[in-house]
Amino acid sequence: MDSTTRNGIIALEDGTVFRGRAFGAVATNVGEACFNTSMTGYQEILTDPSYFSQIVTMTAVQIGNYGINPEDVESDGPKVKGFVVREISPVTSNWRSRQSVQDYLAEAGIPGVEGVDTRAITKKLRVTGAMNACISTEDISDEEAVKLAKEFKGLVGVDYVKEVCAKKPYHWDPEQTQSAPFTVEGTHLMREEEAKLSRFRVAAMDFGTKYSIYRKLQYHGFDVHVFPATATPEEIREFNPDGVFLSNGPGDPAAVDYAHKTVKQLIEHYPTFGICLGHQIITHALGAKTFKLKFGHRGGNQPVKNLETGKVSITSQNHGFASTQEELEKAGAIVTEINLNDNTVEGLRLKDRPVFSVQYHPEAAPGPNDADPLFAEFYRMVRQHAS
Repeated sequence: MDSTTRNGIIALEDGTVFRGRAFGAVATNVGEACFNTSMTGYQEILTDPSYFSQIVTMTAVQIGNYGINPEDVESDGPKVKGFVVREISPVTSNWRSRQSVQDYLAEAGIPGVEGVDTRAITKKLRVTGAMNACISTEDISDEEAVKLAKEFKGLVGVDYVKEVCAKKPYHWDPEQTQSAPFTVEGTHLMREEEAKLSRFRVAAMDFGTKYSIYRKLQYHGFDVHVFPATATPEEIREFNPDGVFLSNGPGDPAAVDYAHKTVKQLIEHYPTFGICLGHQIITHALGAKTFKLKFGHRGGNQPVKNLETGKVSITSQNHGFASTQEELEKAGAIVTEINLNDNTVEGLRLKDRPVFSVQYHPEAAPGPNDADPLFAEFYRMVRQHAS
């Protein structure tokens, strides 16, 4: 059936209803409503496991104009529960495109709605805060959709990591075809005599990672071996890595207590770098806490200030929780970066151990690339620890 002849609905738990045109799959889903302010990168957003259980509204006016291609996915398929846009492009015009967003979501069983006032949805969430929602491209009433939204249990206290993480350990891209050589001079590794450069083994704990992170780690000199979120400290130690990486992921960081216990032991012995949920897990491993943000940070234009250097970076972000600064400092961590929009914690490092983390996504994908040097910093840290 043509998308212009099907109706779609977005219903929020407070009774607010938006009606538009359906695209994607004929389905009904519930999740947490959120918005993303990125101008581009919708394919990366759709396939980012951190969006598991969320219905994403894009603030950019038109989405889908450059289509979908298999090279830019961030996981094995779309992870959002629903997709809301002002206008879905009726055509795709890019030589890399293999299919439209409409067909991609239809194949994945994910409903989409266009033709709604995405500005109104965004403002609603900014003023009221994150809300549970229902998205449907089926024939249901407003009342039924609102009821379904109210019945969703939300993200707080729920472990979604086990839904999206690796089920068993594996070696990421052992032929090293996913990235260019890591001896390139520029914003990446500082070039030295190539004979002195070594490739280090990193144990990457997968809490719902984006493929681009593994590509960046590989590019910057790491041989990436992936472990499930439930991996034990003994399993990691048996692998004998040069360093440990903690990935991004969905849901409430307080709910993955098994990861807190594992990471608490790992950071005592290995150079460690955490991104997003990995940063929050380090927070809990130190004995500090996280809290839910009013509406989260999602987009490619978040300003972050490094308190130690004074440098401001424009970063890509996707999170609904943040670390508590006072508790981190009491636990002996140094808060290194803050978000200039709301002063929440964006980075930390430990005084006495080679451990650091950031709340944002330095791999960005598709950008910006301001924080890319953090991967080189991790490499230097691991190399120093190994020498």
